[in-house]
Order: sequence, then structure tokens, then C-alpha cells
Amino acid sequence: MTSSAEDAPARFDVLIVGGGHAAVQVAAGLAGKYEGSVGVLSAELHHPYQRPPLTKGYLSGEVDEHELLLRPASFWEAPGVSLLLGHRVTAVDAEAHVVSTQHGVRYSYGTLVWAAGAEPLRIGLTGADLPGVHELRTLADTAQFKREIGPGARVVVIGGGYVGLEAASASVHAGAEVSVVEAQSRLLSRVTGADVAEHVRQHHLASGVTIELDATVVGVMDRGGRAGGVVLGDGRELAADVVLISVGIRPASSVLADAGARCSNGVEIDLRGRTSLPDVYAAGDCTCFPTEDGARMRLESLQNAVEQGDVVAQTILGEEATYSVVPYFWSNQVNLKIKTIGLVSGHDETLVRRGPAPGSLTVVYLRGGRVCAVDAVNAMKDYVDARHVLGARVDPNLVTDPTTRLRDAFRPEVAGHGAA
Repeated sequence: MTSSAEDAPARFDVLIVGGGHAAVQVAAGLAGKYEGSVGVLSAELHHPYQRPPLTKGYLSGEVDEHELLLRPASFWEAPGVSLLLGHRVTAVDAEAHVVSTQHGVRYSYGTLVWAAGAEPLRIGLTGADLPGVHELRTLADTAQFKREIGPGARVVVIGGGYVGLEAASASVHAGAEVSVVEAQSRLLSRVTGADVAEHVRQHHLASGVTIELDATVVGVMDRGGRAGGVVLGDGRELAADVVLISVGIRPASSVLADAGARCSNGVEIDLRGRTSLPDVYAAGDCTCFPTEDGARMRLESLQNAVEQGDVVAQTILGEEATYSVVPYFWSNQVNLKIKTIGLVSGHDETLVRRGPAPGSLTVVYLRGGRVCAVDAVNAMKDYVDARHVLGARVDPNLVTDPTTRLRDAFRPEVAGHGAA
């Protein structure tokens, strides 16, 4: 249907959907270089902010709210980029190059960048909508949770991944009594190996956290109109004033899929960020991209969002850029600083070294005899060295000897490979 002049949608030459790291990185890459108009539609009411520090620093009080901003307010006041808050996109008409928001407002675009991120997985628990039940995806979510985890509060965290354990750590720090319920037989089953998982479990136990493994939650109990505990699959009840559901996220790709974009585990893109739709790019947690072995991968990481955002901005500007990933992750829990480089999935051998620092543990993961990932816990030197051994063959005796720098642990036949 043809619109009249009065109801014609506002137009941007580049329209970016999302308010996270990927969206802001695209906008920043275009600012001052791109001659057309750039619009950013964010579903939230806050200026774009950093997400990882929500559970890594903001919950514990180490990071203030104003420190979370990805760009100062002055960035959004400068000419060239328009930020529109409270605009959640609900439909994309790829043929007409128009998006629609939850309020029925429409915007047309020359080029669309889908950087909508991800949304929490929901497991259909009865009572999940009660006051006192939380998810930690936004600043507003996290601020409300933070207000409720004071001294004496009983907190149950459903999910033993990074976010859940970071929230558990912050809750203990705030004086709460904390239980973690994990359906798998160990913590961190998606992101790290068994040695690190057990190391982390022992430190949480020592801090006073109760951990239930191989346990499921079937419902949240109602006590006077708010959460009063959870019911486990074996019938036991855990009392709680605060319940956090943290069982993972899923890509926010359904709107683009409805528009005809090719989606599997996220929006499928090429190494330049292009989707299967004309004039539509995507970046960040909502995407899956091709790997060297012909498969597709989706990464939930700040680094992935930033680097893909850079590539999309450069491509829009007509520059040559392709995405090449060397992923890294980090987590702060209890008295542990965990840093990972590479991908643990698919490893077939592990080498463990224990350093002199309290809580220090480094695990080197091998796939086909070559280093595919390194976990460094309270071992900053090992993390710094890890990039130099990634992809290399290493001598197990040198790796497990904490007096040898990890960067010097190459096998003699390939000595010097990858060293700086």
C-alpha cells in the first residue's frame, strides 16, 4: 500500500536496530565518516550501556551506573547519528525497506543493521511472574535485583552459568544466603571444562553458597503474593525471598526471520555481516557466522559484538573488511578472576597447571594435538601468554610446570611458532 505524504515513515539512510555493543559500534564506526543519516532504535529507555559489567561489577557496587555508558550523552547529541529510545521493532518489511515498532511507528531505511542482541531463555515455571523473581538482561532488571539482595535475604539462583554464578557471588558479598540450582552434573557445562568447573564450585562452597547439581526447578512458591521459594524436581523446597532465573539466552532473530531472513541459531550472516535479505546486515549476539570447517557458530561475547560491528560499519563505508574470530571471555566470581581465550568445545585433551597465586589454575585445552583454548584463573601471565600458544603444539611437561612461562611451552620441532 502506498503511503500519503502525511503518513510517510521517517527515513534514515542507515537504520540500526538495537542498543547494545554491536549497535553502538556500528554507529560509532559510521559517525563522522558516513555522509547519510544514521538512526539507532533501542527498545530500552536508558542510553546504551555496557552489559557484562552488570553482573561483573555493578551488582557488587564496584561499578556505578554512570560508568556503564558506552558513549557519553554528547555523542548522541552530535549531528549525524540520531538515538531513539523506547522503540522496539516488531516487524520488518524487507521489500519496502520499512520497520515498524510496538507503538505502530514506522521508519524507512536504505540500509538496515539488525543488532538486537539476545533475550533470556524462559523455562515455563509456574510462579515465574511473581514479584521477587528476576532475569538479568537489562540495567533495570539488574538494579531491581540489586535492591533485593541485602543482608539476610534468601536468594535462589536457577542456573550455574557465568551470569548466575556472578550474581550468586554478588549476593553473598551483599550478605545474602545463596543457593544455586543447576540441572547439569557440573557448573559451567557450556563454557568450560570439568577442572575449572570444580575449582569454581569449591570456591563458591567456601564462600557459603549451597550448590545443588543434577537438580531441576519445577515451580516458584507463592508466599503472600510474592516469591517464597522454589520446588525442586525431587519434591524438596528451597525457601527464598529472591529468585533469579538464569538458564541462558537465545538470539533475538524472530522478527528478521519473519521478514524472510535465513536464520538457524541466529541470523545467518557472511563474514562481512550481510544477511540473506537485500540491504540488511546483522551483528552481535543475534548472529551466527560461517567457520573454516563449513559449520556456523554463534558467540555470546562483547568482543564478538564489537568486532562484528566494526566489520559492518566498514562494509557500509565501502571498505574491505571480513570477520575473523579469536574469542575471549571473562568472569569475576568470589575471589576468582577467570579469563578464557579460544573455544573449549570439541577439545579431546586437557593439561592442568597450578601456579603459586591463591586460587590459581590454568587449563590448556587441545584438539587434535593443538591448543584450542586456555582457561586462566587468577593467572594473568598465563592469560597473556595464551594468545601465543593458540593453535600450536605444546610440550605437556612444560605446560604443567608453573616455573615455565606458558609462551615458552612449544614442542621442540615447532619451537618459536607463534611466539612474539
